[in-house]
Amino acid sequence: MVEGVWSPDPQASFLRRLGIAPTDPGSGRETGSGGESGCPDVWELDNGDVVVIGRDLTENYAGALPPGVSVGAGERLVVIPRGMARAVRMDAPHG
Repeated sequence: MVEGVWSPDPQASFLRRLGIAPTDPGSGRETGSGGESGCPDVWELDNGDVVVIGRDLTENYAGALPPGVSVGAGERLVVIPRGMARAVRMDAPHG
């Protein structure tokens, strides 16, 4: 890692789910809908980093990002439902 620049560790393992399962009420996914399985979901890795599985809307928001906000090379803008984000907030590590 270059000093001051974060880089993901591809060797990190999934540790625990944060928030609710994608099939739980409030996740934004209807049970039995036949849609994408497993989306949305949020996980903590064993190194403390967080994985977000959501809808890739990078291209949709490309021209509408607020000043000072950018999506760099190798990054994607991912959206998850509000209910999922609220559940993650309650379960997220603090400090």
